[in-house]
Amino acid sequence: MQLPDPARILRASSIRFGDFRARGLPAILLGVGAVVIATGTARALRAAAPSLAEALREATKLASVLNDRADRPKLTS
Repeated sequence: MQLPDPARILRASSIRFGDFRARGLPAILLGVGAVVIATGTARALRAAAPSLAEALREATKLASVLNDRADRPKLTS
């Protein structure tokens, strides 16, 4: 089996996101970094899954309390 040509792979690797452009090795490193970040995020969510429902419930209650406080008229001195 013949090994792939590294120069050809580097030339073919490019990322464009709006005005941001990366070609070659930086594009490959950004892609690998994105995969690593996605994997870490998925693991963290899986580990936090048992307590996530309770945290969301508490966050919803906090948001409603803060919203109710904003609707009340403020006292002026």
